[in-house]
Amino acid sequence: MTQKTVLIVDDEPAIREMIAVALEMADYRYLEAGDTRQAHSLIIDKKPDLILMDWMLPGVSGVEFARRLKKDESTAEIPIIMLTAKTEEDNKIQGLESGADDYITKPFSPRELVARLKAVLRRTSIQGIESPIEVETLRLDPVSHRITSGTDEIQVGPTEYKLLQFFMTHQDRVYTRGQLLDHVWGGNVYVEERTVDVHIRRLRKALGSAHDHLVQTVRGTGYRFSTKAG
Repeated sequence: MTQKTVLIVDDEPAIREMIAVALEMADYRYLEAGDTRQAHSLIIDKKPDLILMDWMLPGVSGVEFARRLKKDESTAEIPIIMLTAKTEEDNKIQGLESGADDYITKPFSPRELVARLKAVLRRTSIQGIESPIEVETLRLDPVSHRITSGTDEIQVGPTEYKLLQFFMTHQDRVYTRGQLLDHVWGGNVYVEERTVDVHIRRLRKALGSAHDHLVQTVRGTGYRFSTKAG
């Protein structure tokens, strides 16, 4: 397995060092940045597999920087774990709504950090699928990160893409909202189950009348992706 590279963004050298030691012991490569400007240069040049980012950073905050990264097509798919001393639920929600994939409050153990990091990397590279998946005339290509219907490209957001990729690789099985949250958003994410409905609605709208029938509502249970009539 290729060694993964993690970018540590924290203005405290002692914390960066503690994380770096934990990553080295777990056989990850690491890069370090003390602020968002330095971090951005490293992200563009080195393309890390994951970013560990402190909430409180000089100049631009970690939350605002995460939001910018998720809006930029070239960096939107890099998973982000926020590191912070803030424990209030509103702060957790704010961090996750900025696009962060997970949230760890300080102080944390190096063991917990590595476990959460592994979980996020596992989720964001769904089973390492690289071959295109085709259902009817709908085609998802994980390498180019494109979804097409015949010759037309379908534009979806990052969450809708992950949701569709999960559905297309797990057809004909009913999933509850909670199960979809675990599989697509991740088990440690603080998101309400109704959020799933919002993204399902967006996904169906993006798929249009040619394919929206594939994403089926199973009343009282959840959702299923199938070519068979519901």
